[in-house]
Amino acid sequence: MKVLVTGGAGFIGRHTVQRLVDQGDEVVVVDTGLAGNPRKMDESVRGYAVDIVSEELERIFAEERPEAVIHLAAQTSVRRSLHNPTGDAETNILGTIRLLQQCVRYEVRRIVFASSAAVYGNPEHLPIEESHATEPLSFYGVSKRVSEMYIQSFNERYGLNYSILRYANVYGIRERRTGEDGVLTAFVERLMAGLPLEVYGDGLQTRDFVYVKDVAEANVLALRCTGSQVLNVSSGRGISLLEALGMLKEMSGRNVQPQFRPAQAGDIEQSVLDNGKARDVLWWEPRYSLYDGLLEMMEFESEARKNPMLVERTSYSKTSAI
Repeated sequence: MKVLVTGGAGFIGRHTVQRLVDQGDEVVVVDTGLAGNPRKMDESVRGYAVDIVSEELERIFAEERPEAVIHLAAQTSVRRSLHNPTGDAETNILGTIRLLQQCVRYEVRRIVFASSAAVYGNPEHLPIEESHATEPLSFYGVSKRVSEMYIQSFNERYGLNYSILRYANVYGIRERRTGEDGVLTAFVERLMAGLPLEVYGDGLQTRDFVYVKDVAEANVLALRCTGSQVLNVSSGRGISLLEALGMLKEMSGRNVQPQFRPAQAGDIEQSVLDNGKARDVLWWEPRYSLYDGLLEMMEFESEARKNPMLVERTSYSKTSAI
């Protein structure tokens, strides 16, 4: 199968592309991050350093004629969305619409969309099923929910099949650091560097952490579904930030104390997603425990400190609760 992956040079994208290559799919990547990026992807992957809002997108579809699309390209920072809602909407909403138009024009049979637990907002109950009301607290969450609605409307009007995957808090090895990375990445990086661990809020807020390789597997499995569906991709287990920090302290042998900061706008207090539907529909289940995932991250970070070429850093991340 020929699969076009938007955002294929990013955090989740790299793992997803590698999984597709491993199983023999033909892969095309569209990602602005390919411009000037010294890290080469598998030589069998064709890459285009093009923004999904660009008119160049049609040329790529016309030339490549993908059978399916995995749409991962997005503005992913909640904080950035609150400061620049226009930019957030241009990338996440307008970019998705333009991609959908090309999917219909060039007869793509299925789109897999990376959505987020942020669409739910503060839950009425836990765990959160896909039927739960959607009341996003941030512009980022709004942009993801609106994108979902456009995808569903394109399905109704044009018959474009979809799998909307609502990710919980994805964590794992990141070869490129943006300064907006998730809380566990920030914890590991700062812990290994001997820097203070900043926690926004009281640290008792719970998150459902799912490892990036498990998310990549769900993306690939969703390509071969029939019909259209919305699925939670999660561990199905909630853990507080303080519990996660305690696990890291035990693994590292470093007795560091968190520095608490005021909670940030758009933060959700409690979040655990029910992943039963993904298990049933995709025959998928998370293989990585939080311990296994954190151990792999710490091993990678340790190697990166010996060989800085393993990872690109722009700055050390602050530890938000997102």
